[in-house]
Amino acid sequence: MSTDLTFTIKSTNLDENYHPSNNTRITTNFANLARGESRQQNLRNTLKMINNRFNALASWDNPQGDRYEVELEIISVDLDITSSGQAFPSIEVLKTNIIDRQTNERIEGMVGNNFSSYVRDYDFSVLLLEHNKSKPQFSIPDNFGDLHGKLFKCFVNSNTYKQHFKKPPVICLSVSDNKIYQQTENLHPILGVEYQPNESSLTEQYFKKMGLQVRYFMPPNSVAPLAFYFFGDLLNDYSNLELISTISTMETFQKIYRPEIYNANAAAGSRYKPNLKNDDHSLTQIVYDRAERGQLAVEQGKFTEQHFIKPYQSVLQQFSASIA
Repeated sequence: MSTDLTFTIKSTNLDENYHPSNNTRITTNFANLARGESRQQNLRNTLKMINNRFNALASWDNPQGDRYEVELEIISVDLDITSSGQAFPSIEVLKTNIIDRQTNERIEGMVGNNFSSYVRDYDFSVLLLEHNKSKPQFSIPDNFGDLHGKLFKCFVNSNTYKQHFKKPPVICLSVSDNKIYQQTENLHPILGVEYQPNESSLTEQYFKKMGLQVRYFMPPNSVAPLAFYFFGDLLNDYSNLELISTISTMETFQKIYRPEIYNANAAAGSRYKPNLKNDDHSLTQIVYDRAERGQLAVEQGKFTEQHFIKPYQSVLQQFSASIA
């Protein structure tokens, strides 16, 4: 049954001329930046922030702080579940590439970084809400995230993935504002100081079903830890430049979307509770509509239910059972 899954990968450059395509997930962070009057300036400023941060972290043999440039590709993954030629837009991630201006070399960066998925929108914005509508106490539906996890693992293990990418993905998210993070003694030269959360979150459990484990690090000169979701060994499977490409890209996005946490004027202490109501933060020069993003997640979750979950219900059940 699983052999019927066909993945198709499309790549779009994320540069100052980027326009979101009609079938891109519009809740995707970078698509939100690429609309409206400030579109080009938004993208230009974002890329500049990424490059500045990259060079600050990759400071060796880089006296002017301008040796490297990061190029971004949006990787869109379509899924055909019945070999019918009818593909459904399933996942979107970012890929970094690093230009070394000193050697004129183009170095492959990290794939993953930002992660968005239609089925995840359905799970969190439709299924979870429906399940809890009339319940006095919040609970999670049985098998929540199972289908999404299996689809994602199939993609990462597919020949299509292996033909395009050399290493497994690393996804980098913001910390949760309802957990407390404790600083540890562990210090990595690039990832920075490690933090540990006081409890597991629904996001962690969801990503675990995708086969991903998580560690939290606050890179040098950052003000809050980032959540790194990965397969294998995060600290040894990736080069310094690969890790820096993810930190510089995703920390920049978080400064734009979560300035209360990632552009706070004071850095996280040894015991840290993120606060989305923190007034003591700076804003970037980049225009972003956070409310719109929340509404779109619901719309796209309903789109998934209508065009994927319901029409392919029996096929999806068979698929899920075949890789129990």
